[in-house]
Amino acid sequence: MDRGRPVNIEWEVGKKIYFVSDQHFGAPDEPSSRAREAVFVRFLDKIKTDCQILFLVGDLFDFWFEYKTVVPKGFVRVLGKLAELSDSGIKICFFSGNHDLWIREYLQKELDFLIFRKEQVFIINEKKFFIAHGDGLGPGDKGYKRMKRLFTHPLAQWLFRWLHPDIGTAAGIHLSQKNRLISGDEDVKFLGEDKEWLILFSKEKLKTEHFDYFVYGHRHLPMDLEIGAGSRYLNLGDWITYFTYAVFDGENLSLEKFDEKKYSDKKF
Repeated sequence: MDRGRPVNIEWEVGKKIYFVSDQHFGAPDEPSSRAREAVFVRFLDKIKTDCQILFLVGDLFDFWFEYKTVVPKGFVRVLGKLAELSDSGIKICFFSGNHDLWIREYLQKELDFLIFRKEQVFIINEKKFFIAHGDGLGPGDKGYKRMKRLFTHPLAQWLFRWLHPDIGTAAGIHLSQKNRLISGDEDVKFLGEDKEWLILFSKEKLKTEHFDYFVYGHRHLPMDLEIGAGSRYLNLGDWITYFTYAVFDGENLSLEKFDEKKYSDKKF
């Protein structure tokens, strides 16, 4: 779904809305990915009792490509848990990231995901959210933007689909892990508000329209900053190093950390 008019969500009293991003399942290898997947499944199991909507804000997978009848092996546990949440009535909004930008209709058909391929505005209990994975937004990064236009072109996807799945998947995984233009080697240091390009992008948006919250992934660094009068910028971090997420209780949005050892919540 491309960005259209704001999506109004009627918040259910007593429920919460969760935001997570950048799990990168499949990387850097199967054993470590499986261990992180188990942690994330425990997190999903924990939130299922009070979750109204789960926002997956990009890069759930380190590489994903859908052939007509084939999808990548693995991820059975996390997809099974997400199916359980979806079947229980929890709405799951999936934003494609720069690693899983070749998401098509499989997750929508199988798990009833609502798929977003661009930024989207949501109104939740009279709070205005601007939500996006974050890749390609803001100033600079022209090389990646050109690469993204190429990879999202229908002809490029059609040509890639003619590769045998074993060859295409191996090539995709290699590029995802090795090519900085595709995956990026995220700088885990805060660069300052004057250099963080998603903050600059958000502040530019505020010049013409008010948002209570900007919520992004991609950067891999948890951030919670006030960037204007009544406006906050949150980056969700990742599930590789930080195991962080955001939760909205109808009034406030907070950035939290899931303790992967004790499986309990801690304020970040």
